[in-house]
Amino acid sequence: MDRSITDPMAFVNTNVIGTVTLLNVAREAWKGAMEGKRFYHVSTDEVYGSLHDDSLFLETTAYDPQSPYSASKAASDHFVRAYGNTYKLPFVLSNCSNNYGSHHFPEKFIPLMINNIRTSKPLPVYGKGENVRDWLWVEDHASAIDTVFHKGGDGETYNIGGHNEWKNIDLVHLLCRIMDQKLGRAEGESAKLITYVTDRAGHDLRYAIDASKIERELGWKPSITFEVGLERTVDWYLANTEWLEHVTSGAYRSYYEGQYTHR
Repeated sequence: MDRSITDPMAFVNTNVIGTVTLLNVAREAWKGAMEGKRFYHVSTDEVYGSLHDDSLFLETTAYDPQSPYSASKAASDHFVRAYGNTYKLPFVLSNCSNNYGSHHFPEKFIPLMINNIRTSKPLPVYGKGENVRDWLWVEDHASAIDTVFHKGGDGETYNIGGHNEWKNIDLVHLLCRIMDQKLGRAEGESAKLITYVTDRAGHDLRYAIDASKIERELGWKPSITFEVGLERTVDWYLANTEWLEHVTSGAYRSYYEGQYTHR
C-alpha cells in the first residue's frame, strides 16, 4: 500500500514543510551573497501523473499528481521555483524515475521480490501486473545529480531516467529467472510464487522519462544496462542477507509488514 494514502500528513510535513524550511534557511544564510550558491531539489516523475499512450515525460510536461505523495512532491517543486522567482534564490531541479540498487528498503518492489523469492514467500503483484515503470540504477542517479549540480543551468529542470521501461509482471519474471539461477533452483520454480493482489488506490498506469535534455546539454547518460544493474542488485542482496534479516524483523517488522509499495 502507498503509505501516503494512509498517512498523507507525514508526506506534507516532510516534502512540503521540510522543503520550505530548507528554502528559508538557505535564503537567510545566503542573504546578500547568493553568487556561487545553489539549491538542488531532487524530485520525482510522479508529479507528471500517469501516461496512457506512448509519449514520454518532458521537463515541460504539465503537472498532474494523482496521489498524496506525488501532490506533496509537486508542491515542493513549485515552492522551489517560486523562491527562485520571488527571492532570486539560485536553484536546479531534477525529476527522476524509479531507482533500484543496493540498500533499498524491502517495502519497495525490487528488493521485496528478491527477499520473498529468497525466502520462498508469495510475490504480490498488483492487478494484472501491467503497470509500467522506468528503472534507474541508483549509482547512475548519483552521477546524474553530481552532473546537474556542477554543470546544470540556474533555474533549469532536468529529467533523469534509465531508458528502461518494464511492465511489473515482466520484471518479476526476470527476477525469478535470475534468482533461480543464483539459488540453484529449477527454472520456473520461483515464478510459482507469483500472487496477484487487488490493485492499490490511485495506481498510475505508466511512468516514462525522456532524458534527452540532460544527455544533450550536460553529457550524462546511464552507464549500464538494466539487466546488468539488476544482476548486481540481486548479488548485493544475496551477499547481505544479515542486513535484510535485520530490517525485516524485530522493531522494523511492524513497519515492514503490510507496507508493500511500488510506484
